[in-house]
Amino acid sequence: MKTQRKGEWLEVVVPSEWDGLSVEKIMKKKWGMPRKLMHRYRSNKEVTLNNDPVHWKDTVVKKEDILRIRLFAPRPLEVTPCYEDIEVLYEDDHLLVVNKPVGVFTHPNSPEENDTLVNRVAAYFQIHGIESTPKYVHRLDRDTSGAILFAKHDLAIAMLGKDLKERKIKRTYLAWAEGRVKPKKGIIREPIGKDRHHPVRRRVSPNGQEAETHYEVLDYNHDLKASLVKLDLQTGRTHQIRVHLSHKGHPLLGDELYGGRHQRGHQQALHAAKLTFLHPFTEEKVECLALESNQTGLFSTDRIESLLL
Repeated sequence: MKTQRKGEWLEVVVPSEWDGLSVEKIMKKKWGMPRKLMHRYRSNKEVTLNNDPVHWKDTVVKKEDILRIRLFAPRPLEVTPCYEDIEVLYEDDHLLVVNKPVGVFTHPNSPEENDTLVNRVAAYFQIHGIESTPKYVHRLDRDTSGAILFAKHDLAIAMLGKDLKERKIKRTYLAWAEGRVKPKKGIIREPIGKDRHHPVRRRVSPNGQEAETHYEVLDYNHDLKASLVKLDLQTGRTHQIRVHLSHKGHPLLGDELYGGRHQRGHQQALHAAKLTFLHPFTEEKVECLALESNQTGLFSTDRIESLLL
């Protein structure tokens, strides 16, 4: 799809598959725009066809028409910026993918907390003149490193959130799991719920939420007495990989919360190494590799490239 930013507006050349659709149907069905956002754009006349405001329900588009939407109007920054460097893996007018380091929360858990990845991305937005609040599409645990996807405006977060729910965003992890994981390839389907005896921990529970993890053993390290495992999440439950591998009898190295051995000099051995998705506006495939893991050698850059490219 041909798109181009022009100031505060996104200009879209109507593709042939949209021919005959109403503006309302495009916003609802093609872009999945939430009702509240639709009301805002409609009321403020922030969608035009061939430069004219139109009635959404009655107006149909034709191939090569120019549909414009005011996606980039300035919005207030709602979090405190934290001026720490971030590693950008991918960026355009709509999206930002960042490599989260170990030991950093994805977002603030209390009003006084202001050194999270969201705060750091907010500072990046401010420095680069992006007048918006960063919105994370998914999260990583504090001690998990790797790729996290952010949206730069309200429609992008709505579209990406829908894609995540429909499992169209693929997240691939690398982990060191204790022992020899067998069989070497499989699917773990076990529901996950809260542990009533611990404020943070999760556990496999028959009354928990559906959770599905696909895994493949890539290597075994005799010194670590651990298996290098590639994992793809089909669902995104809290601590999903940690709970599933621990339940299977192979907790992550360094993950003491779920029974893993303490590793001097190493953090929890889990890295979100690859993120793959279709761009919500251009419909092009985006693939990001997070090559620096901050895992003090457990996941080297060369290893990640050779295993995942």
